[in-house]
Amino acid sequence: MRNYYHTIIINIFRIIYYVLKSRIWIRHKDKHSEEARYKLANEMVTKMNRSSGYKTIGYGLENLPKEGGYMLYPNHQGKYDVLGIFNTHEKPLSFIMDEKRSHIILVREFLDLVDGKRLEMDNPRQTIEVFREMAEELQSGRKFILFPEGGYKENNNNVVESFKPGSFKLAKMSKVPIVPVALVDSYKVYNSDEHYGPVTTYVYYLEPIMYEEYKDLKTQEIARIVEKRIKDKIAEHLAKQ
Repeated sequence: MRNYYHTIIINIFRIIYYVLKSRIWIRHKDKHSEEARYKLANEMVTKMNRSSGYKTIGYGLENLPKEGGYMLYPNHQGKYDVLGIFNTHEKPLSFIMDEKRSHIILVREFLDLVDGKRLEMDNPRQTIEVFREMAEELQSGRKFILFPEGGYKENNNNVVESFKPGSFKLAKMSKVPIVPVALVDSYKVYNSDEHYGPVTTYVYYLEPIMYEEYKDLKTQEIARIVEKRIKDKIAEHLAKQ
């Protein structure tokens, strides 16, 4: 957590600037395209990363579908996960998060800039409604991140917890490609007191699973496949260190 507070302190004036600018843009979305708002969100990430020496390297960008919408399903390590993915993903992208955590200053602005979704974790009916809305947007070409582990543990140490099958109902509803994403060392940025100072994290975009490949599978089976591919990639990366 020391890195987290360090980043906030040294960027306090930059944060104020981006919060104010983001709120103005959000109030006038008709004047700012999805691409422009995504660029602004990434600008926020890039500048704060540079100020603290955080760097993310992306691999497998060629695996991302060239056309249409798709779902990214990454392992979950901490507060930096979405930022690392954004920093390596060129096309506009959005994400889903717990409604209770979505109103923190800067997080709220970041989420709203990219038209993110808020889930009420204790409200299954609301979750289904949001999934239906997202399915329509995915079919129209939008792209989303959803963490199938649900939450994360501090000092994650690149451990992947069991994936929740319900997370993959959205993919089946929307019939879009599933892109497994392996995050490595992301927890070191904001969720580990053992690591302080510059950090390099890694994002691996794995081969997509097309709808034709998973349409007849149960969500439990899809969860196991995606989880295994991510675990295998993380193990492969760590074996090379």
